Amino acid sequence: MKKFISLIFVALLASACSQAADYKEGTHYTVVNDTVSAKPEVREYFSFYCPHCLRFEPLMKDIKKSLPEGVSFEKNHVDFLRAASPEVQFNITKAMIVAQQMPQEEQLIAALFDAIQVQRKPLASTAELRKLFEGVGADGEKFEKLMSSFGVNSKAKQMKKFQDEMTRKGAITGVPTIIVNGKYKLEAGGLDRADFLNDYKNLVMYLTTLK
Repeated sequence: MKKFISLIFVALLASACSQAADYKEGTHYTVVNDTVSAKPEVREYFSFYCPHCLRFEPLMKDIKKSLPEGVSFEKNHVDFLRAASPEVQFNITKAMIVAQQMPQEEQLIAALFDAIQVQRKPLASTAELRKLFEGVGADGEKFEKLMSSFGVNSKAKQMKKFQDEMTRKGAITGVPTIIVNGKYKLEAGGLDRADFLNDYKNLVMYLTTLK
């Protein structure tokens, strides 16, 4: 029995190695930095104004749940889409960070996508955002306090810094863009069109193993 289990393990390992060997730099991923991030992470550069990002939400949720222990999933909202001013988009970034600190996180993220892309609401003010949050059941006063807090503002500025750095390096030309460990950019154009979602997820997992 032990021998049989060992044979299965060897077969699975060989299969995994074979799949990993199929992913090639320049085709499936690009090296965009010399060094890796301080902590293992999968960072999704996205926008609530981007239809593709909305369609990718189920896949991103699946990837987040499937990541190895110790690897975080970071949503990094960007501010360069032409649908709104950079200032409004930065405020949306702050609202997302606030949402991540509330028990209704998933519902609030979904509500932000729906308000912007389906209902076409501008969400140009903190008052409009508070109303949206309260409509999902979030605490309005807590929302206001967090929106003006040092922690939320600092994290939003850090996301902007990450965005600008990767843009200067030519790593971000559109969204959604996945960059793993601050070094490896996933190239969706090289993936299997017949099994795109699984191939996308498997490539993310593979990139988390690179140093």
